[in-house]
Amino acid sequence: MQITTERLILRKAKKTDWQDILEGFSEYDVVKMTGAPHPYKKKDADLYISNAIAKWGKRSYYFFIQLKAEKKVIGVVELTGISSFDGTASTASWINKKYWRQGYVAEAKIAINDFAFYKLKLRRLGSGVFATNKASNATQQKMGYVLEGVKRRCLKNRTTGKIHDVNMYGLLKENWKKARIKLLKKE
Repeated sequence: MQITTERLILRKAKKTDWQDILEGFSEYDVVKMTGAPHPYKKKDADLYISNAIAKWGKRSYYFFIQLKAEKKVIGVVELTGISSFDGTASTASWINKKYWRQGYVAEAKIAINDFAFYKLKLRRLGSGVFATNKASNATQQKMGYVLEGVKRRCLKNRTTGKIHDVNMYGLLKENWKKARIKLLKKE
């Protein structure tokens, strides 16, 4: 299964993606916002990919974001902790620094939110973001997620060793319908 957007292909991981994942996570500014180890090594990329493949469709989907124009993986958007009983899941994403501020994460998140709400029939998505990550916080709000609270001093970052507050966001299906209309009008 894959999801195609105007500029992207969102698909299951392949073992051969390791170089693109390594390139993306080799950038300090990326890993410091995700908590991934730094320096990031080939074995880390292989483990991440193996994990993404093993969990695919089993309460999780790690959609590798492939740029159509370059046939290159530029990031990942995750849908994890899927509970069909509760109708809930969590989302997370990261993108190679070379591709920041070009709308790729928003494009991928629109497609993943649609997948979660309309294909999987979920009713609620959650997302946790480091309070210091201004870009990710802005993306959550742009997507219609509502700040529901802050987990104070919640996570220790493997890259920096700092302990972070995590902003907890939630998005209900009915709010997504409204936010989606606004997002598509801006394009």
